[in-house]
Amino acid sequence: MAYAVGVDVGSTQTKAAVLNEKKELVGRSLIMTGANVVQAAQEAYDLALKENDIPEEEVEFVVGTGYGRYRVTFGNTQVTEISCHGRGAVHLFPKTRTVVDMGGQDTKAIKVSPEGEIVDFCMNDKCAAGTGRFLGAASEALDIPLDKLGEVALSATRTVPISTTCTVFAESEVLSWLGKGKRVDEILLGVHKSIASRSMALMRRVGIEDEITFTGGVSRNTGMVAALEERLETKLNVSEECHYMGAIGAALFALDHIVAARTPVTESAETSK
Repeated sequence: MAYAVGVDVGSTQTKAAVLNEKKELVGRSLIMTGANVVQAAQEAYDLALKENDIPEEEVEFVVGTGYGRYRVTFGNTQVTEISCHGRGAVHLFPKTRTVVDMGGQDTKAIKVSPEGEIVDFCMNDKCAAGTGRFLGAASEALDIPLDKLGEVALSATRTVPISTTCTVFAESEVLSWLGKGKRVDEILLGVHKSIASRSMALMRRVGIEDEITFTGGVSRNTGMVAALEERLETKLNVSEECHYMGAIGAALFALDHIVAARTPVTESAETSK
């Protein structure tokens, strides 16, 4: 059995995904990236193989992606995270035409073809106001675990508007609303809706077409999913694997290389060279 592996080295977390020749996900891992990017890539790779005791000698091709893709020193090649998220989204949800990828430091809106090829894309500027980092600032200000933010936000019946467009000042605005006696859940709902509005603006630039798939670490936040669905007035494609979408897409590209290497060159192709 041959395996293909994708390693997605993100700014906050590093993910790895292992596919077999049937394009089935047979191994995955997720760890914090930390300061040593090379080590994070290697550790994620090792853990993904270990999940189902996959022998490393049966891995035929490895593709690195994410901001640290060139630090996947054991990889065979690199592919941008935009291409990987688009490819992965169409693999998991074949009718996907728009992808919103929300990570720790940036948000991307991607338009894809039925084959998963990138038609257009747009990403936020240097400010992280519409990203997971913005949620992180709110988490710190309110002293609520990051993975509980969505749940708390969804318990609110009213919204406190968040006007800041800068993550640096997000904590100050949150604390200011607390000082005015506003409820924590209402403030958090405002934070989620603020991010949804900024994401919507990005998506409009590339054109919003059904179906829409939500990828990246923030896709695990139920409050963010609900805020985006309300803003878009449609259901989003979301699954547990959406957090691993970049790594899955990278593994699919790795599988392409494996298949191409096994495909015999035809006589006509040789003649045309």
